[in-house]
Amino acid sequence: MQSHVGRVLAIARKSAVGGPMIELESADVATQGTLEGGPPTSVDRGVTLMSAAQWKAACAEINADVPWTTRRANVLVEVDRLGPLIGKRARLGSATLHITGETKPCDQMEHAQAGLLRALVPEQRGGVTARVDAGGSFKVGDVLMIENSESAS
Repeated sequence: MQSHVGRVLAIARKSAVGGPMIELESADVATQGTLEGGPPTSVDRGVTLMSAAQWKAACAEINADVPWTTRRANVLVEVDRLGPLIGKRARLGSATLHITGETKPCDQMEHAQAGLLRALVPEQRGGVTARVDAGGSFKVGDVLMIENSESAS
């Protein structure tokens, strides 16, 4: 059983650790990896997802129009909140993810825009992290689906 979460609005990957973000139309991920072409990261943080609505709320709170890639997340999803998905398995295109936790905002957000760090703290506005359980590919327009929601913890 699957339930629809939201549509992928945008995809990006880091060009290097600390490097600029590169927007993509599609991405490939390997099991226990990250977006192909990106720098290595922790297995439990292989893919990061962010809610478009929560990004918009954070920007409104600081009264600034900041590009979503400033957050340095990989996938922008058309959904109100992603925090409730922590601990669940998800399907994104042909990849299977396990939502592992909150993406904690760091000082880099404050350097990018005054007030952004504080604005990302409530309700997991900074997004969520995911481990890639089964590699695959996904693209802008794909739908993030939750798998086996009745048995996920």
